[in-house]
Amino acid sequence: MLKILGKASSINVRKVLWTCAELNLPFEREDWGVGFQPTSDPAFLALNPNAMVPVIRDGDFVLWESNSIIRYLVSQYGGQALYPADPKQRARVDQWMDWQATDLNRSWSYAFMALARQSALHRDAASIAASCQSWTHFMRILEQRLEQTGAYVAGGAFTLADIPIGLSVNRWFCTPFDRPALPCVAAYYDRLASHEGYRLYGRNGTA
Repeated sequence: MLKILGKASSINVRKVLWTCAELNLPFEREDWGVGFQPTSDPAFLALNPNAMVPVIRDGDFVLWESNSIIRYLVSQYGGQALYPADPKQRARVDQWMDWQATDLNRSWSYAFMALARQSALHRDAASIAASCQSWTHFMRILEQRLEQTGAYVAGGAFTLADIPIGLSVNRWFCTPFDRPALPCVAAYYDRLASHEGYRLYGRNGTA
């Protein structure tokens, strides 16, 4: 059976859990990370030298990096509807997944740690303001995209790209700051709630 190593509160672990839900794929999960088994443990480092969750073990196959993991799972376990074979359609999915992992993630990192997690290491007011401003900029890009598609980020159908984007949108709504009204993003947030995986691992009170 597929094994997932990582605590369930991690946004990157939740990408994998939600993907498994979409695929009806059974798994076993072990708690690793802050508050649980330390990822500095030599046994974990042997699987991922970066000491980061998640890691999966699928038989004798070991893989880390959350977006790589979810791409593997849909390719291995019949998720073609989530990750199309057509090169242009697949590239569109990859584009938005990579955007979430780079531009969007970098924008909200400081503000989220300061305002949602109340991190003592993230107390600089100027840095919080700059992060909120950058985050809002990228969320407006998402708003424009969803206005174009009227549904999901890669087009009219739910795809793998909506898993990392949807989890980031959950953080947007769970972080207390003065957010602008983004009606297409709000409708998207509600639309994703039709997916049990999102209700279990995304919009479940955990940011």
